[in-house]
Amino acid sequence: MTDQPDNSFDHKNFLRNLTVKPGVYRMYNANNDLLYVGKAKNLKNRVSSYFRSRGLTNKTVALVSHIRSIEVTVTHSEIEALLLEQTLIKNHRPPYNILLVDDKSYPYIKISSSHQWPGLYVHRGAKNTKDEYYGPYPSASAVRESLILMQKVFRIRQCEDSVFENRKKPCLQYQIKRCKAPCVGLVSEEENERDLEKTRAFLKGKSQDLIIHVEKEMDDAAQKYDYERAAEYRDQLLFLRKVQEQQYVTGGKGDVDVFAIEKQASGVCIHFLMVRDGRMIGSRSFFPKLGIEDDERLIMMGFLAQHYIAKQHGDCPPLILSNVPLADSAWLEAALKEQYGKNISVQSSVRTNNAKWLELAKTNAAEQLQLRMSHGAQVTARLEALQEALELESIPARIECFDISHSSGEATTASCVVFDRDGPNKSLYRKFNIEGVTAGDDYAAMQQAIHRRYARLQKENAVLPELLIVDGGKGQMAMAQQVMEELGIHIPLLGIAKGETRKPGLETLFFNSIDHIITLPNHSQALHLIQHIRDEAHRFAITGHRARRGKARIGSVLDDIPQVGPGRRRALIRHFGSAQAVKSASVEEIGKVTGISKSLAQSIYDFLHTS
Repeated sequence: MTDQPDNSFDHKNFLRNLTVKPGVYRMYNANNDLLYVGKAKNLKNRVSSYFRSRGLTNKTVALVSHIRSIEVTVTHSEIEALLLEQTLIKNHRPPYNILLVDDKSYPYIKISSSHQWPGLYVHRGAKNTKDEYYGPYPSASAVRESLILMQKVFRIRQCEDSVFENRKKPCLQYQIKRCKAPCVGLVSEEENERDLEKTRAFLKGKSQDLIIHVEKEMDDAAQKYDYERAAEYRDQLLFLRKVQEQQYVTGGKGDVDVFAIEKQASGVCIHFLMVRDGRMIGSRSFFPKLGIEDDERLIMMGFLAQHYIAKQHGDCPPLILSNVPLADSAWLEAALKEQYGKNISVQSSVRTNNAKWLELAKTNAAEQLQLRMSHGAQVTARLEALQEALELESIPARIECFDISHSSGEATTASCVVFDRDGPNKSLYRKFNIEGVTAGDDYAAMQQAIHRRYARLQKENAVLPELLIVDGGKGQMAMAQQVMEELGIHIPLLGIAKGETRKPGLETLFFNSIDHIITLPNHSQALHLIQHIRDEAHRFAITGHRARRGKARIGSVLDDIPQVGPGRRRALIRHFGSAQAVKSASVEEIGKVTGISKSLAQSIYDFLHTS
């Protein structure tokens, strides 16, 4: 493999391990100057688009030529990403965003009430006292997205008055059900006014009242056998419930600093969210080098003390959140009071919006640690350490690892993950549905998966791995050896047996033989790589097992939930539209259904997500 020049950005390695979740990405040059901030519904797809060989504008090509690093912040939704993007652009004014920023005039949504048939529009500048304005919004694109959604649901006209006055027949918007054609008299003023009232309620944030109202309209239409209109109200309900989901990036009020630690055997990441006036204005990840302390509470305590006291920050909010309780929060609060001359609270047990801030920080910490673990230089160092620990002839260019997942023998699934010299190669991952073995027989399942994998690779004359890892003890190791002997394949074999407490770092490693036990210290980079590969195989196996089990159970998934009878099942289906949508909902969303308490919502969520 040819090394990248020191002054270039290895986008292929970065993209390989980038998340597909929504979020914000920030591009930096060689001097660590912020060049561009963007948002994405799918970070991997969006960032990948910058590195295509064709179809890029000259400005984009110039931007890409200066990129030396990219940082990402994961959010819960695309709307959150949009709000954070606008905050970062306004605060930092990156050169490649500058034309998109207009600090002088924020856009509004206008209802032209002065017209007999009001319309919906984007508006900037002076306001007409006879019209209605809602906003401001962070960008014109945000307004346009809202207008498109409302056009689909409430079907209020959005054409210019000059076009409206000269229509003689309905336009395309009527044909695709985005307007009711008041221009040619196909809707009454009374019905149009009812749609306008719904639009106003939506823009004022009265979603819950609107939902109740639309539900009644749907029921009334169904009782009158007007199913077409009932279906229209049903679509409105689904839309309203979707947009009613609470947006975490703008939740709550006040100033708070949020910290979450993600610790794995391979490293530690502490992610920091800065929240001001109830809005996240920035984030950053730290990767502290650990000393003798190994406990998350002690690590976080030491980090916060250094962050606020040793570095003497000029600003500290009245509230600091941590996802783990500190070793001595009272001491830190006293020290912060002396440092900043005000009372500062450090909390870890919080509710509502603060709990969601912590959840968001935790998500980002896990994602950032995964990206760092998969960084090319980091992987190379670990591969070299693995070669030395196992006394291999060369650095393994390809490693494959197998794991088994099932629930009491149901829907047994095996995973095969592939690591190469750039880290995990997810395009080569494979799942195996295990059939014809005794329920719960992990040994036979492992034997079947390995045999199917390597018999096929032999038949296709494909590349074989240079190291095979099996997650399991002596039994799984023996099955793997048996298959290799039957197929005449000679590959170094490593077995990983969990320790008595199943705690990372206490594993037993068997190399090539159940009699050859290898012991590696907890700080060993070779051990960290082995644990990373094992954990990835375990994650991928569980994902495959859950998907297979869910497919088998989907017809009766709601029927089996304790304390959920026919009435509550109907309420769930009515609220979400389908059983699959119920499975995708959060505890908070399930709790909004009529007749579902908070505790029952948690029980339903736990049942649907039991591994």
